[in-house]
Amino acid sequence: MARTTLPGGTWTLGDLTVTRFGYGAMQLAGQWVMGPPADHDGALAVLREAVALGITHIDTSAAYGPHVTNRLIREALHPYADSLHVVTKVGADRDEQGRWPTARDPESLRRQVRENLETLGVDTLGVVNLRLGDATGPQPGSLAEALETLAALRQEGLIRHLGLSNVTPEQVAEAQAIAPIVCVQNRYNLAHRDDDDLIDELARQGVAYVPFFPLGGFTPLQSSALSAVAGRLGATPMGVALAWLLRRSPNILLIPGTKSVAHLRENVAGAGLTLTGDDLAELDRIGR
Repeated sequence: MARTTLPGGTWTLGDLTVTRFGYGAMQLAGQWVMGPPADHDGALAVLREAVALGITHIDTSAAYGPHVTNRLIREALHPYADSLHVVTKVGADRDEQGRWPTARDPESLRRQVRENLETLGVDTLGVVNLRLGDATGPQPGSLAEALETLAALRQEGLIRHLGLSNVTPEQVAEAQAIAPIVCVQNRYNLAHRDDDDLIDELARQGVAYVPFFPLGGFTPLQSSALSAVAGRLGATPMGVALAWLLRRSPNILLIPGTKSVAHLRENVAGAGLTLTGDDLAELDRIGR
């Protein structure tokens, strides 16, 4: 597959140009995002294939594994091409039971930034997302202390750009009054449309929206309408779901994850599907 065929074109995160079709590295860690992958060489092959396909946006976190996906990215791709941008996140740790305890106090955030710098092998992190909320979704509350800590690290040159993850619209507005925000990463897909208004507002502002679990995450999307459109197109339901996201708004960036080179290629092909007006209308009713 040629580098010029990636669907969706590009978007700019601050001064960093990335492909709208990116790759999420979370699944490269072991089961339940803990420990090393069952197939180490296979994980490296997926990362190298992503870059070979022209993908320039890879999403990760030091909490994945923990530290597993970052080290795989470094092993597979370091030294990084100037065009490749790795986006990481802070705000949660992993404990021995596999839970995600919050870690948003200033000391913890500084530690997590250092861990990401070390495990990725860089002097500056291109984009760091501050993750809020919990496993159930965004939760209300001020992010000022945490974001001010990251903004100070940005001033020190350890972070280039800031983003947010798992946040409410009110928290986005609070953050933007503290520091420039280049992206928001929340749960969103065909069946979960809570952020429709936020996506449209961010598009007007030129801010990227990055849906995590674009294919449903641990519970893959199931819909008779999605299957019907996929059947008409001779495509997979997951491919149709990715294509719909790219059509939903020009500021949406995709980071579907996979452990398989073949599945990665399938996702890229699916995202490039042409959807008719009737297809879009049928799909749009799924999450309403």
